[in-house]
Amino acid sequence: MKNQQTHASWTRRIVAALAAIATVAACLVAGAATGLDGAQPALATPNGKALHDVQPASDVVVIAFQQNWNSIAKECTDVLGPEYVGYVEVSPPQESIQGSEWWTSYQPVSYSLDSKEGTEEEFKNMIATCNAAGVGVIADAITNHMAAAPADGSDQGIGVAGSTYTGDGDFPAVPWTSADFHSCTDAVSDYKNVRNVQECRLDGLQDLNTGDEHVQDVLAGYLAKLYDMGVSGFRMDAIKHIAPEDVAAIKQKTAQKLGVDEDRIWWMQEVIDDSGNAQELMPSNYLSTGDASEFRFTYDLKAAFGLSVASLKRIGTGGYVSSDKAQVFVSNWDTERSNNSLSYKDGKKYLLANAFMLAYGYGTPNIQSGYVFSNRNTGAPGATATSVPDTQCGAGSPWLCVERWTSIRGMIKFHANLAGAPVTDWWDDGANNIAFGRGDAGFFAMNNSNQAVTTTYKTSMPAGTYCNVYAAGDCSQTVTVADDGTVTATLEPYSALAISHTDTPETWTGTAASDPSDPTFTSTGAFDDSAIDMTYGGVYAANGASAKESASADPHAGAGAVGAGSDGAGSDGESSENSPANTRARLIIGAVVIVIALAVCIPEAVRRHRAAAENSEAAN
Repeated sequence: MKNQQTHASWTRRIVAALAAIATVAACLVAGAATGLDGAQPALATPNGKALHDVQPASDVVVIAFQQNWNSIAKECTDVLGPEYVGYVEVSPPQESIQGSEWWTSYQPVSYSLDSKEGTEEEFKNMIATCNAAGVGVIADAITNHMAAAPADGSDQGIGVAGSTYTGDGDFPAVPWTSADFHSCTDAVSDYKNVRNVQECRLDGLQDLNTGDEHVQDVLAGYLAKLYDMGVSGFRMDAIKHIAPEDVAAIKQKTAQKLGVDEDRIWWMQEVIDDSGNAQELMPSNYLSTGDASEFRFTYDLKAAFGLSVASLKRIGTGGYVSSDKAQVFVSNWDTERSNNSLSYKDGKKYLLANAFMLAYGYGTPNIQSGYVFSNRNTGAPGATATSVPDTQCGAGSPWLCVERWTSIRGMIKFHANLAGAPVTDWWDDGANNIAFGRGDAGFFAMNNSNQAVTTTYKTSMPAGTYCNVYAAGDCSQTVTVADDGTVTATLEPYSALAISHTDTPETWTGTAASDPSDPTFTSTGAFDDSAIDMTYGGVYAANGASAKESASADPHAGAGAVGAGSDGAGSDGESSENSPANTRARLIIGAVVIVIALAVCIPEAVRRHRAAAENSEAAN
């Protein structure tokens, strides 16, 4: 069935990808006449920034995907706090169904805080430890649904902490009964039909009746408990499957239980802007309750790094969520598995994309820190049906530990030091070399081509010698700003420079040029996985052995698994068939790129690209 679906989606893939490239090419022409100097919004300041006596050094969020609580606590103390990370987002802490696959965490069985990632006591300790290190904790919260019916067809399933559940709404540990769920048992299939999306079952997941006051009260009680433990905010999963008024009621009840103003709870909502959706499902309907994930940023980054990064001059404009409400990321666990974004597999381009996100200042930046995976269902290294072992960072580990990578560490500090500074002095060569300043506080340049490039850039920075924080962790690589404010530099293929007014050889304190967790690359700049020990810890090889390769084989796997975990591209049960990554599609696209480049800018093209993705959700 998977192969049939793939062949049937060729037309959708090609048309959607062509639409996206048409916009990029046309906007390169349009963008040449429009400057952005001084127009970029200031960095978002999270509502919960000072909660629980936490004083984060930045608004940067590291997504500690599928990492256990003890490992996160240690990382907060050793790395995240000292390296200017403001927040760590953790996987859903509630009890879930059993299984080594990552998506099992997104099928709740109860609101007990004994999960694959650890016990309630370990969760409390992790929060306290991270807060003490100046790092706030963001909990991934699932309020739309509970688990689907047991995958093995049995009448009753058992969660990781021993709680039972059934496929007809019986969750005694909550307790929920069938009366607490929407009556619709059909699949979510029509994103123009609001009732279908918000009252029916997303990939078989039993859909809570979030319009019911009792359901709202129980959900608010769960969130209030987490907040009271010291959590700074929530990533609200699959939020467009809940009516905006229900979301507002849940947040209001949470605040009432806590005795705090609603705006003191950081509320990060996962919802896609897609012109193919009913208007009631658009992000604008949810912005009164919190932030929204800006998936267009993710899509447009991938398109730019595949064609021309000069188009990034206009990213964040043209209908994007405003910077103070936008949650942005190069990839997350859904998009990297659905090929709708760049990922660690893109190697040096992935580093550059994260660097650009941190340098440019649009939205609140989220950095995915996951692990090497062989298929979309692969769970955390060494995961069993009921537990996840400690994260092990370092050379050869399948854990990526992206927050430790030298360039990422440097750019997190760069981002923190330049908060609020406007984008100035934009320069590009019309293709794959760009540069811009952040007023007189910093300057960034990158080369997204396979040839070294020597350029003299105009900056607004004071004359002096500065550390290139992208290139080295010990200030062994420096950049000199001349008396006239110019910088002359040679950028090697797929590399960058980043300098800020606070980082000079005299003030720099870092002593290591690189980190043991730094990735290695092939001769073409791709991620080199040949050095990864997939038996790391002696247990990784067995993980995922039972993972379903076909989405049709198990409603909890494949596309369904992604839908269970999120509402993003390739998630929500939405197919990633629109991705231009397939070789044949790229060949066809390549043949018409010249024609497309001559076209006028079509404002709706990218949105149609995304609409094709969501409207084909059931195909995978």
